[in-house]
Amino acid sequence: QVQLVESGGGLVQAGASLRLSCAASGRTFGSYVMGWLRQISGKEREFVAAISWNGGRTFYADSVKGRFTISRDNAKNAVYLQMNSLKAGDTAVYYCAANPTWVTGAYEYDYWGQGTQVTVSS
Repeated sequence: QVQLVESGGGLVQAGASLRLSCAASGRTFGSYVMGWLRQISGKEREFVAAISWNGGRTFYADSVKGRFTISRDNAKNAVYLQMNSLKAGDTAVYYCAANPTWVTGAYEYDYWGQGTQVTVSS
């Protein structure tokens, strides 16, 4: 099992940047594919980005491609989401997620954090 705790959310203006962090417990962090998901109020949870076990492979939703970057540090049991050029439409609760196999569906991850709110004002 793995426990996930997100941080770094907040209120920013459109065009600004924000970096989310996710701290994972356990000594097997490197055996999980890590992802970021988000849920906009009133809508279904959606996939944002994923990174492979050693960070060699990443995948992004079209809506964030070129603006967001996912990365991980296995020595620190951490995964990050650098968000640039934020838009009002990025406002959502962002969740860190983990799965032992490569998945890119919003509901395919086995483990979730509690989420962190990101609000982008226009």
